[in-house]
Amino acid sequence: MIAISTYLLIGLFLPLFPLSMVFNLLFARVASLPVRAALLLTWPLAGLALLHSTGNDVPEPVLIWALATSALYALRLLAIRDLGTWTGFLATSVWALLWIPAREGFELKDIALDALGFSAPLVLLVLIMALFNSRFGGAYAGVRDGMATSLPRLSVALIICLLAAVATPPFPGFFTLLSVLIQASPVNMGGMLVIWLLWSWAAARMIQGFVVGTPAQECNVQDISLPLSWGLALLFMALFLAGVLLTGDLL
Repeated sequence: MIAISTYLLIGLFLPLFPLSMVFNLLFARVASLPVRAALLLTWPLAGLALLHSTGNDVPEPVLIWALATSALYALRLLAIRDLGTWTGFLATSVWALLWIPAREGFELKDIALDALGFSAPLVLLVLIMALFNSRFGGAYAGVRDGMATSLPRLSVALIICLLAAVATPPFPGFFTLLSVLIQASPVNMGGMLVIWLLWSWAAARMIQGFVVGTPAQECNVQDISLPLSWGLALLFMALFLAGVLLTGDLL
């Protein structure tokens, strides 16, 4: 019998509400880009290591708790306009779902790769947020819409990051979700599909708030440079290729 305190500790890293608030408070207070990136990449791995020490024993109540946590943060994404807060809430919603492959008997290394596949686009989203902050002093949807016209390269990078972050094919998160859905129970499958739709809806609202429309005022801010655009393109291509490799694992 695994102690309740062990699950509570794991719930800090594989988020279970309200323990999930710890990560979001920490993520909001940290301003350093490298530290935020490190948090996104390592936070769920700590939880997976702790869960593995229990033999991946996930009781049904904990699984329900995890699904509810993921759904709660997916719903909250719809009302968030700050890109940094949005990124933290999406990470929380995504990582809560990692309890499901653990219960379904996935290997630790496979779940860890899934976690990294979800977290990598979030790291790129933090980079995009930093680019907005350096130009506008913040990254708030709806404050400066119509950026597709004034900042086309930055707008395209933001759109691709958002699509990758919410598990849109052909990015790795989609095939991770698909591999779990194939083996999940009907109830878990239905819950995950609803959560995925909420992520997609939230991303569409974020894109609308930043990119769509006509700029209300003239934008004198410089777009990202061509070398940086090519660098981001290479990173996006790496994510695309990772998704293709995951497709091979499913066939």
